[in-house]
Amino acid sequence: MLANRLRTRLFFCIGLLLLLSQLHAQTPEKSMFVGSEQCRKCHEKIYESWSKMRMANVVRDPAKHPEAVLGDFSHLDPIRTFDLKDVAFVYGSRWKQRYFTRRGDDYYVLPAQWDIQQKKWLPFHVEKGTDWWAAYYPDSNFERPTGPLCDGCHSVNYNIETKQVTEWNVGCEKCHGAGSEHVKHPTKDNIVNPAKLDYVRGTDVCMQCHSQGRPLKQQIEGKYYDWPVGFQPGQRLSNYWRLEESKFGVQDFYYFADGTAHKNRMQGNDFIHSNMYHRGLRCFDCHDVHNSDNPSNLIATGNDLCLGCHTKDNPAGLKTSVAEHTHHAESSAGSQCTACHMPKIEVTIKGQFVSSHTFAFIWPKLTEQFGIPNACNTCHKDKTPAWATEQLQHWNTISPWRAGS
Repeated sequence: MLANRLRTRLFFCIGLLLLLSQLHAQTPEKSMFVGSEQCRKCHEKIYESWSKMRMANVVRDPAKHPEAVLGDFSHLDPIRTFDLKDVAFVYGSRWKQRYFTRRGDDYYVLPAQWDIQQKKWLPFHVEKGTDWWAAYYPDSNFERPTGPLCDGCHSVNYNIETKQVTEWNVGCEKCHGAGSEHVKHPTKDNIVNPAKLDYVRGTDVCMQCHSQGRPLKQQIEGKYYDWPVGFQPGQRLSNYWRLEESKFGVQDFYYFADGTAHKNRMQGNDFIHSNMYHRGLRCFDCHDVHNSDNPSNLIATGNDLCLGCHTKDNPAGLKTSVAEHTHHAESSAGSQCTACHMPKIEVTIKGQFVSSHTFAFIWPKLTEQFGIPNACNTCHKDKTPAWATEQLQHWNTISPWRAGS
Protein backbone atom coordinates (compact mmCIF):
# COMPACT_ATOMS: atom_id res chain seq x y z
CA MET A 1 0.00 0.00 0.00
CA LEU A 2 2.78 2.45 0.97
CA ALA A 3 4.72 1.57 -2.17
CA ASN A 4 1.67 2.32 -4.32
CA ARG A 5 1.17 5.70 -2.67
CA LEU A 6 4.83 6.60 -3.16
CA ARG A 7 4.64 5.51 -6.79
CA THR A 8 1.51 7.60 -7.35
CA ARG A 9 3.14 10.66 -5.77
CA LEU A 10 6.28 10.13 -7.85
CA PHE A 11 4.28 9.99 -11.08
CA PHE A 12 2.34 13.09 -10.02
CA CYS A 13 5.57 15.02 -9.35
CA ILE A 14 7.11 13.91 -12.64
CA GLY A 15 3.96 14.98 -14.49
CA LEU A 16 3.94 18.34 -12.72
CA LEU A 17 7.60 18.94 -13.55
CA LEU A 18 6.97 18.08 -17.20
CA LEU A 19 4.00 20.47 -17.31
CA LEU A 20 6.00 23.29 -15.70
CA SER A 21 8.84 22.61 -18.09
CA GLN A 22 6.44 22.87 -21.04
CA LEU A 23 4.95 26.11 -19.78
CA HIS A 24 8.41 27.56 -19.26
CA ALA A 25 9.43 26.51 -22.74
CA GLN A 26 6.30 28.08 -24.22
CA THR A 27 7.00 31.42 -22.55
CA PRO A 28 10.81 31.85 -22.50
CA GLU A 29 11.65 34.54 -19.96
CA LYS A 30 14.76 35.79 -21.75
CA SER A 31 13.05 36.36 -25.08
CA MET A 32 12.55 39.89 -26.38
CA PHE A 33 10.22 41.18 -29.08
CA VAL A 34 11.94 41.61 -32.43
CA GLY A 35 9.20 42.25 -35.01
CA SER A 36 7.70 40.19 -37.82
CA GLU A 37 10.44 41.05 -40.30
CA GLN A 38 12.79 38.81 -38.33
CA CYS A 39 10.42 35.86 -38.88
CA ARG A 40 10.48 36.35 -42.62
CA LYS A 41 14.00 34.97 -42.94
CA CYS A 42 12.87 31.42 -42.21
CA HIS A 43 9.11 31.60 -42.82
CA GLU A 44 9.02 33.43 -46.16
CA LYS A 45 5.86 31.78 -47.53
CA ILE A 46 3.87 32.30 -44.32
CA TYR A 47 5.13 35.87 -44.02
CA GLU A 48 4.07 36.74 -47.57
CA SER A 49 0.59 35.32 -47.00
CA TRP A 50 0.20 36.97 -43.58
CA SER A 51 1.35 40.36 -44.90
CA LYS A 52 -1.70 40.51 -47.20
CA MET A 53 -4.18 39.82 -44.41
CA ARG A 54 -6.35 42.40 -42.71
CA MET A 55 -4.73 41.64 -39.35
CA ALA A 56 -1.38 42.67 -40.81
CA ASN A 57 -2.95 45.89 -42.04
CA VAL A 58 -5.38 46.93 -39.31
CA VAL A 59 -3.82 50.38 -38.84
CA ARG A 60 -1.90 52.13 -41.59
CA ASP A 61 -0.21 55.47 -42.03
CA PRO A 62 -1.98 57.28 -44.92
CA ALA A 63 1.21 59.18 -45.74
CA LYS A 64 2.99 55.89 -46.44
CA HIS A 65 -0.06 54.00 -47.73
CA PRO A 66 -2.43 56.44 -49.47
CA GLU A 67 -4.21 53.45 -51.04
CA ALA A 68 -5.40 52.45 -47.56
CA VAL A 69 -7.67 55.51 -47.28
CA LEU A 70 -11.23 54.42 -48.13
CA GLY A 71 -13.22 57.42 -46.88
CA ASP A 72 -14.23 60.22 -49.24
CA PHE A 73 -12.14 63.24 -48.30
CA SER A 74 -12.66 64.93 -51.67
CA HIS A 75 -16.14 66.27 -50.83
CA LEU A 76 -17.34 68.29 -47.88
CA ASP A 77 -19.62 66.50 -45.43
CA PRO A 78 -21.23 67.98 -42.29
CA ILE A 79 -20.47 64.79 -40.33
CA ARG A 80 -16.74 64.85 -41.10
CA THR A 81 -15.14 67.81 -39.33
CA PHE A 82 -11.51 66.95 -40.12
CA ASP A 83 -9.27 66.64 -43.15
CA LEU A 84 -6.96 63.87 -44.29
CA LYS A 85 -3.97 65.93 -43.12
CA ASP A 86 -5.25 65.46 -39.56
CA VAL A 87 -5.11 61.65 -39.85
CA ALA A 88 -2.10 59.77 -38.46
CA PHE A 89 -3.59 56.27 -38.87
CA VAL A 90 -6.53 54.74 -40.69
CA TYR A 91 -8.14 51.77 -38.95
CA GLY A 92 -10.20 49.06 -40.67
CA SER A 93 -10.91 48.00 -44.25
CA ARG A 94 -13.91 45.66 -44.30
CA TRP A 95 -16.96 47.13 -42.57
CA LYS A 96 -15.84 50.51 -41.32
CA GLN A 97 -12.83 52.76 -41.37
CA ARG A 98 -11.97 54.99 -38.44
CA TYR A 99 -9.34 57.68 -38.24
CA PHE A 100 -6.75 58.33 -35.53
CA THR A 101 -5.08 61.66 -34.98
CA ARG A 102 -1.95 62.24 -32.91
CA ARG A 103 -1.71 64.77 -30.11
CA GLY A 104 1.48 64.70 -28.06
CA ASP A 105 2.46 61.08 -27.46
CA ASP A 106 -1.10 59.69 -27.76
CA TYR A 107 -3.55 58.92 -30.54
CA TYR A 108 -7.28 59.74 -30.51
CA VAL A 109 -10.18 58.56 -32.68
CA LEU A 110 -11.63 61.36 -34.79
CA PRO A 111 -15.43 61.84 -34.54
CA ALA A 112 -16.49 60.42 -37.93
CA GLN A 113 -16.15 56.96 -39.49
CA TRP A 114 -16.58 55.74 -43.05
CA ASP A 115 -19.25 53.09 -43.70
CA ILE A 116 -17.45 50.99 -46.32
CA GLN A 117 -20.54 49.09 -47.51
CA GLN A 118 -22.82 52.13 -47.77
CA LYS A 119 -20.02 54.52 -48.81
CA LYS A 120 -21.05 57.30 -46.44
CA TRP A 121 -19.85 59.11 -43.33
CA LEU A 122 -21.32 58.26 -39.93
CA PRO A 123 -20.64 59.87 -36.55
CA PHE A 124 -18.29 58.06 -34.20
CA HIS A 125 -18.63 58.53 -30.46
CA VAL A 126 -18.89 55.97 -27.66
CA GLU A 127 -21.83 57.06 -25.55
CA LYS A 128 -22.04 56.89 -21.78
CA GLY A 129 -23.81 53.75 -20.59
CA THR A 130 -22.47 51.62 -23.44
CA ASP A 131 -18.89 50.29 -23.21
CA TRP A 132 -17.91 49.83 -19.56
CA TRP A 133 -14.91 52.17 -19.76
CA ALA A 134 -16.95 55.17 -21.01
CA ALA A 135 -17.95 55.99 -17.43
CA TYR A 136 -14.29 56.54 -16.48
CA TYR A 137 -13.34 58.92 -19.30
CA PRO A 138 -14.48 62.42 -20.24
CA ASP A 139 -17.10 62.65 -22.99
CA SER A 140 -14.87 64.12 -25.71
CA ASN A 141 -13.11 61.82 -28.18
CA PHE A 142 -10.00 63.92 -27.65
CA GLU A 143 -9.83 62.95 -24.00
CA ARG A 144 -10.03 59.21 -24.72
CA PRO A 145 -6.57 58.08 -25.88
CA THR A 146 -6.32 54.93 -27.98
CA GLY A 147 -3.36 53.65 -25.93
CA PRO A 148 -5.44 52.28 -23.05
CA LEU A 149 -8.59 51.74 -25.15
CA CYS A 150 -7.41 50.27 -28.47
CA ASP A 151 -3.69 49.99 -29.13
CA GLY A 152 -2.98 46.85 -27.12
CA CYS A 153 -4.87 44.85 -29.74
CA HIS A 154 -3.70 46.83 -32.75
CA SER A 155 -0.01 46.32 -32.07
CA VAL A 156 2.68 43.98 -30.81
CA ASN A 157 4.15 44.69 -27.36
CA TYR A 158 2.45 47.99 -26.52
CA ASN A 159 4.36 49.45 -23.57
CA ILE A 160 1.92 51.24 -21.24
CA GLU A 161 4.76 53.30 -19.72
CA THR A 162 6.53 54.50 -22.87
CA LYS A 163 3.51 54.20 -25.22
CA GLN A 164 5.83 52.58 -27.77
CA VAL A 165 5.25 49.39 -29.76
CA THR A 166 7.51 46.82 -31.36
CA GLU A 167 5.28 47.06 -34.43
CA TRP A 168 1.78 48.17 -35.31
CA ASN A 169 -0.81 45.62 -36.42
CA VAL A 170 -1.22 41.96 -35.46
CA GLY A 171 2.31 40.73 -36.08
CA CYS A 172 3.73 37.24 -35.62
CA GLU A 173 4.66 37.78 -31.97
CA LYS A 174 1.11 38.78 -31.06
CA CYS A 175 0.20 35.11 -31.33
CA HIS A 176 3.58 33.38 -30.95
CA GLY A 177 5.12 35.44 -28.15
CA ALA A 178 8.47 37.21 -28.01
CA GLY A 179 10.80 35.72 -30.61
CA SER A 180 14.41 36.80 -30.01
CA GLU A 181 15.51 33.44 -28.58
CA HIS A 182 13.81 31.61 -31.41
CA VAL A 183 15.50 33.84 -33.98
CA LYS A 184 18.91 33.08 -32.42
CA HIS A 185 18.36 29.34 -32.05
CA PRO A 186 15.17 28.15 -33.80
CA THR A 187 13.60 25.23 -31.93
CA LYS A 188 10.01 24.29 -31.18
CA ASP A 189 10.73 24.77 -27.47
CA ASN A 190 11.56 28.49 -27.47
CA ILE A 191 8.53 29.87 -29.31
CA VAL A 192 4.79 29.55 -28.67
CA ASN A 193 2.84 27.50 -31.21
CA PRO A 194 -0.87 28.00 -30.38
CA ALA A 195 -1.70 24.76 -32.22
CA LYS A 196 0.35 22.84 -29.63
CA LEU A 197 -1.40 24.44 -26.64
CA ASP A 198 -4.41 22.94 -24.89
CA TYR A 199 -7.71 24.15 -26.33
CA VAL A 200 -8.25 26.74 -23.58
CA ARG A 201 -4.89 28.47 -23.93
CA GLY A 202 -4.96 28.00 -27.71
CA THR A 203 -8.30 29.80 -27.96
CA ASP A 204 -7.12 32.42 -25.46
CA VAL A 205 -4.55 33.59 -28.01
CA CYS A 206 -7.42 34.76 -30.22
CA MET A 207 -9.70 35.83 -27.39
CA GLN A 208 -7.16 38.34 -26.09
CA CYS A 209 -8.60 40.66 -28.74
CA HIS A 210 -11.76 38.93 -29.96
CA SER A 211 -13.74 39.26 -26.73
CA GLN A 212 -15.41 41.94 -24.66
CA GLY A 213 -14.24 42.17 -21.09
CA ARG A 214 -12.02 44.14 -18.75
CA PRO A 215 -8.72 43.57 -16.90
CA LEU A 216 -8.90 41.92 -13.47
CA LYS A 217 -7.05 44.93 -12.11
CA GLN A 218 -9.52 47.55 -13.20
CA GLN A 219 -7.25 50.57 -12.80
CA ILE A 220 -3.57 50.42 -13.83
CA GLU A 221 -1.45 53.44 -12.92
CA GLY A 222 -4.56 55.60 -12.87
CA LYS A 223 -5.88 54.47 -16.27
CA TYR A 224 -8.58 52.07 -17.39
CA TYR A 225 -7.58 49.61 -20.12
CA ASP A 226 -9.91 47.87 -22.54
CA TRP A 227 -7.45 45.09 -23.37
CA PRO A 228 -5.64 42.43 -21.25
CA VAL A 229 -2.48 44.23 -20.16
CA GLY A 230 0.38 41.79 -19.49
CA PHE A 231 -1.11 38.75 -21.22
CA GLN A 232 1.23 36.75 -23.44
CA PRO A 233 0.46 33.74 -25.67
CA GLY A 234 0.81 30.47 -23.78
CA GLN A 235 -0.69 31.92 -20.60
CA ARG A 236 -4.26 31.68 -19.34
CA LEU A 237 -6.24 34.74 -20.35
CA SER A 238 -8.48 34.35 -17.30
CA ASN A 239 -5.53 35.37 -15.12
CA TYR A 240 -5.61 38.81 -16.77
CA TRP A 241 -9.11 39.30 -18.17
CA ARG A 242 -12.71 38.70 -17.21
CA LEU A 243 -15.45 38.56 -19.80
CA GLU A 244 -18.48 40.81 -19.66
CA GLU A 245 -21.19 39.07 -17.66
CA SER A 246 -24.31 37.89 -19.44
CA LYS A 247 -27.53 37.90 -17.45
CA PHE A 248 -30.18 35.57 -18.80
CA GLY A 249 -33.43 37.34 -19.52
CA VAL A 250 -31.70 40.73 -19.71
CA GLN A 251 -30.66 42.46 -22.94
CA ASP A 252 -27.89 45.01 -22.59
CA PHE A 253 -25.16 46.66 -24.65
CA TYR A 254 -23.26 43.38 -24.95
CA TYR A 255 -25.77 40.51 -24.97
CA PHE A 256 -29.21 39.46 -26.06
CA ALA A 257 -31.45 37.99 -23.37
CA ASP A 258 -30.34 34.40 -24.12
CA GLY A 259 -26.65 35.21 -23.68
CA THR A 260 -25.85 35.47 -27.39
CA ALA A 261 -23.52 38.35 -28.20
CA HIS A 262 -25.17 41.57 -29.33
CA LYS A 263 -22.17 43.38 -30.83
CA ASN A 264 -18.92 42.78 -32.66
CA ARG A 265 -15.61 41.84 -31.01
CA MET A 266 -17.49 39.22 -28.99
CA GLN A 267 -16.63 36.10 -30.98
CA GLY A 268 -14.83 34.73 -27.92
CA ASN A 269 -17.73 35.49 -25.58
CA ASP A 270 -19.98 33.51 -27.90
CA PHE A 271 -17.57 30.69 -28.64
CA ILE A 272 -16.87 29.62 -25.05
CA HIS A 273 -20.57 28.82 -24.65
CA SER A 274 -20.63 26.62 -27.74
CA ASN A 275 -20.49 22.84 -27.94
CA MET A 276 -17.56 23.28 -30.33
CA TYR A 277 -15.44 24.87 -27.61
CA HIS A 278 -16.41 22.23 -25.06
CA ARG A 279 -15.36 19.53 -27.52
CA GLY A 280 -11.90 21.07 -27.66
CA LEU A 281 -12.03 23.01 -30.93
CA ARG A 282 -10.01 26.21 -31.32
CA CYS A 283 -10.64 29.29 -33.48
CA PHE A 284 -7.85 28.27 -35.86
CA ASP A 285 -9.49 24.91 -36.54
CA CYS A 286 -11.74 26.93 -38.87
CA HIS A 287 -9.70 30.09 -39.51
CA ASP A 288 -6.26 29.90 -41.11
CA VAL A 289 -4.61 32.92 -39.55
CA HIS A 290 -1.72 32.78 -42.03
CA ASN A 291 -3.84 32.67 -45.16
CA SER A 292 -5.84 35.42 -46.83
CA ASP A 293 -7.23 33.42 -49.78
CA ASN A 294 -10.74 32.85 -48.36
CA PRO A 295 -13.17 35.32 -46.73
CA SER A 296 -12.53 35.67 -43.00
CA ASN A 297 -9.39 33.54 -43.50
CA LEU A 298 -11.43 30.34 -43.41
CA ILE A 299 -9.72 27.04 -44.23
CA ALA A 300 -12.54 26.19 -46.67
CA THR A 301 -15.55 27.95 -48.13
CA GLY A 302 -19.28 27.35 -47.89
CA ASN A 303 -20.56 24.11 -46.43
CA ASP A 304 -17.26 22.38 -47.18
CA LEU A 305 -15.94 23.96 -43.99
CA CYS A 306 -18.63 22.49 -41.73
CA LEU A 307 -19.26 19.20 -43.48
CA GLY A 308 -15.60 18.33 -43.40
CA CYS A 309 -16.17 17.42 -39.74
CA HIS A 310 -19.95 16.98 -39.50
CA THR A 311 -20.03 13.78 -41.53
CA LYS A 312 -22.58 10.97 -41.17
CA ASP A 313 -20.08 9.12 -38.98
CA ASN A 314 -19.96 12.04 -36.55
CA PRO A 315 -22.66 11.92 -33.81
CA ALA A 316 -23.15 15.62 -34.52
CA GLY A 317 -23.09 15.06 -38.27
CA LEU A 318 -25.74 15.29 -40.96
CA LYS A 319 -27.81 12.10 -41.35
CA THR A 320 -29.63 13.32 -44.46
CA SER A 321 -28.80 15.42 -47.49
CA VAL A 322 -28.26 19.13 -46.92
CA ALA A 323 -31.55 19.98 -48.67
CA GLU A 324 -33.50 17.49 -46.53
CA HIS A 325 -31.93 18.94 -43.40
CA THR A 326 -32.55 22.59 -44.25
CA HIS A 327 -35.80 22.32 -46.26
CA HIS A 328 -34.24 24.71 -48.74
CA ALA A 329 -32.83 24.10 -52.20
CA GLU A 330 -29.34 22.61 -52.08
CA SER A 331 -27.60 25.61 -53.64
CA SER A 332 -29.69 28.32 -51.99
CA ALA A 333 -28.57 30.70 -49.26
CA GLY A 334 -30.94 28.91 -46.87
CA SER A 335 -28.94 25.69 -47.25
CA GLN A 336 -25.72 27.26 -46.02
CA CYS A 337 -24.85 25.91 -42.56
CA THR A 338 -23.97 29.41 -41.41
CA ALA A 339 -27.38 30.80 -42.38
CA CYS A 340 -29.01 28.95 -39.47
CA HIS A 341 -26.11 28.28 -37.11
CA MET A 342 -24.19 31.56 -37.49
CA PRO A 343 -26.81 34.21 -38.33
CA LYS A 344 -25.55 37.75 -38.86
CA ILE A 345 -27.05 39.38 -35.77
CA GLU A 346 -24.11 41.18 -34.14
CA VAL A 347 -23.66 44.87 -34.90
CA THR A 348 -20.29 46.02 -36.19
CA ILE A 349 -21.52 49.39 -37.50
CA LYS A 350 -25.02 50.80 -37.86
CA GLY A 351 -26.92 48.56 -40.29
CA GLN A 352 -24.00 46.14 -40.74
CA PHE A 353 -23.95 42.80 -38.94
CA VAL A 354 -21.47 39.97 -38.37
CA SER A 355 -22.00 36.31 -37.53
CA SER A 356 -22.85 34.82 -34.16
CA HIS A 357 -20.31 32.26 -32.94
CA THR A 358 -22.39 30.12 -30.56
CA PHE A 359 -23.41 27.84 -33.46
CA ALA A 360 -26.73 27.32 -31.68
CA PHE A 361 -29.96 27.58 -33.67
CA ILE A 362 -31.98 30.54 -32.38
CA TRP A 363 -35.65 29.51 -32.38
CA PRO A 364 -38.36 31.96 -33.52
CA LYS A 365 -40.07 31.50 -30.15
CA LEU A 366 -37.13 33.33 -28.54
CA THR A 367 -37.89 36.30 -30.79
CA GLU A 368 -41.49 36.34 -29.59
CA GLN A 369 -40.50 35.98 -25.93
CA PHE A 370 -37.34 38.11 -25.71
CA GLY A 371 -36.88 39.95 -28.99
CA ILE A 372 -33.74 37.99 -29.93
CA PRO A 373 -33.24 37.88 -33.73
CA ASN A 374 -33.81 34.32 -34.96
CA ALA A 375 -32.19 32.48 -37.84
CA CYS A 376 -35.38 32.16 -39.92
CA ASN A 377 -36.53 35.77 -39.92
CA THR A 378 -33.00 37.04 -40.46
CA CYS A 379 -33.61 35.95 -44.07
CA HIS A 380 -37.43 35.85 -44.22
CA LYS A 381 -37.81 39.47 -43.16
CA ASP A 382 -41.33 39.70 -44.62
CA LYS A 383 -42.60 36.93 -42.36
CA THR A 384 -43.37 36.82 -38.64
CA PRO A 385 -41.75 34.65 -35.93
CA ALA A 386 -45.12 32.92 -35.53
CA TRP A 387 -45.02 31.96 -39.23
CA ALA A 388 -41.48 30.60 -38.79
CA THR A 389 -42.51 28.54 -35.75
CA GLU A 390 -45.43 27.02 -37.65
CA GLN A 391 -43.12 26.07 -40.54
CA LEU A 392 -40.63 24.40 -38.21
CA GLN A 393 -43.31 22.38 -36.44
CA HIS A 394 -44.07 20.64 -39.72
CA TRP A 395 -40.46 19.70 -40.46
CA ASN A 396 -39.90 15.99 -39.88
CA THR A 397 -36.18 16.51 -39.30
CA ILE A 398 -36.62 18.32 -35.98
CA SER A 399 -38.72 17.81 -32.89
CA PRO A 400 -42.00 19.80 -32.89
CA TRP A 401 -41.58 20.11 -29.13
CA ARG A 402 -38.38 22.10 -29.57
CA ALA A 403 -39.83 24.25 -32.34
CA GLY A 404 -42.82 25.22 -30.24
CA SER A 405 -41.20 25.48 -26.82
